[in-house]
Amino acid sequence: MKLFDSRRAPNPRRVRWFMAEKGIDDIEIIDVDLFGGQHKQLEYLQKFGAANVPALEMDDGTAITESVAICRYLESVYPEPNLFGRDAKETAIIEMWSRRAEMLVATPLMMAVRHSHPALAALETQIPEIAENGRQSGARGLKLIDRRLAESEFIAADRVTIADILAATAIDFARMARFKPPEELVNVRRWYDAMMARPAAQAGV
Repeated sequence: MKLFDSRRAPNPRRVRWFMAEKGIDDIEIIDVDLFGGQHKQLEYLQKFGAANVPALEMDDGTAITESVAICRYLESVYPEPNLFGRDAKETAIIEMWSRRAEMLVATPLMMAVRHSHPALAALETQIPEIAENGRQSGARGLKLIDRRLAESEFIAADRVTIADILAATAIDFARMARFKPPEELVNVRRWYDAMMARPAAQAGV
């Protein structure tokens, strides 16, 4: 298999972190030059159908994009350690928190970066109001995560799952917009420090 990757973007980092947690080291990594527009070239679009990274090309030529879809596939091929749920109930809970991490934290914080960081002006028509709304929305989303972390070491289960990876990569990426979790969210800050101390966190930078 081949993973088309970019260390400049947050979504590929999710997959690299996921792979590191599982100890997956037999997938070829191919760097994609986003600023050079490599992901918009005809060959790439014909292969993957969209100008997105990450993208996974399977051994039989099947190609998929979307970071969580890629992680779900890898979970089926490399089932341990489990990061998506061991039974129907746990899988549903992890899915719930993953959706919350994605929609309430990751998406707004990514928009905050895309619409404020000077280097991304080459890729995005930046609107300051969108950046500010992203910061505020992400902070609100983290309040929900903080309440959850008051009763649990990790977001969705008794161990690291995809939900933790989604939230942690988003917060770390948001440093580019000079964002950090508010001081009063002590549970988020405790959890975030622990996530950044994990060896797998270094696989994504």
